[in-house]
Amino acid sequence: MVIWLLGISGAGKTTLGNELHKYLQNKNINSFVIDGDLVRDFYDNDLGYDKKDRVANIKRILLSAYILEENNIIPIVCNISPFEELREFARNKLKDYREVYLQKDINTAQLDDIKKIYINNTSKTPLIGIDIIFEEPKNSDLIINVDQETVNESLNKILDNILKKDNRNI
Repeated sequence: MVIWLLGISGAGKTTLGNELHKYLQNKNINSFVIDGDLVRDFYDNDLGYDKKDRVANIKRILLSAYILEENNIIPIVCNISPFEELREFARNKLKDYREVYLQKDINTAQLDDIKKIYINNTSKTPLIGIDIIFEEPKNSDLIINVDQETVNESLNKILDNILKKDNRNI
């Protein structure tokens, strides 16, 4: 199984991914968090933020998720993943792709801006939701409106709707 958390910057992907990882660790289930920012750091930020480079970065993440899944480790991917064509590619290439869309209002994300993504990068790099369209997912397994609930409520939805449907009885 691959659990793919997607949404705009500030939607809580990494926060929820890390909470999900802790939960699985407590159940003695092998999992690994693949964060888009960490992948960029690993490659010494050799890619930019235009559409072409974002696609290349997501393809790196897809390969990592594939390798982990093939080795019975649950990858928990935390990535904006703004392009439906790559989500469809993931559905076709990964054995058990579970897509969780963390829906967040762009205006709220800009106001919260914990990582200072919006304030520090406006007019410097193309931002998803502002300069590059975030394509609304068409086939998510679960949609969570993160503006309307707590991290624990969102985590419980993921556990109830994604993990408990798995034959591992998580």
